[in-house]
Amino acid sequence: MTKLLLSLHVLAAIVAVGPVTVAASMFPPAVRRALPSEGGEPVTTAVTTVALLHRICRVYARVGIAVPVLGLATALAMGVLDDGWLVTSIGLTAAAAGVLLAFVLPRQDELVGRLQGSRSVDRRSTVRLAMFTGVFNLLWATVTVLMIVRPGSTTGA
Repeated sequence: MTKLLLSLHVLAAIVAVGPVTVAASMFPPAVRRALPSEGGEPVTTAVTTVALLHRICRVYARVGIAVPVLGLATALAMGVLDDGWLVTSIGLTAAAAGVLLAFVLPRQDELVGRLQGSRSVDRRSTVRLAMFTGVFNLLWATVTVLMIVRPGSTTGA
């Protein structure tokens, strides 16, 4: 059962977190490409791309709930719920989810609305969003490393 849970946990992480990480990273530059040139209208295809990237982030963020659920089930089956590396991973996962829900998705939503409403978007807002996205990605990268190179691992790493 542990191998099945671990496999599902890893698959969920790849399928859910991967698209959010990539789409969120692509979002700020896509917004900058969609900006109108000197008083014109926003570039329609670029605005559509921005909206699609935001939708990918929202949908896969919901699917991503399966990752910690399956992770906790796997940890319970393995009897490692009280290990320091796992507690740290849980905290970092919660922090990543918090950054995504509190900073990344709301700012994406605001920028999509601004572009679709032909309102101005300043470069600072895209830079700030890129920073929050980078923090989100860094937290997930750290969790990934902890999951692979964990203390007491039997992989020999």
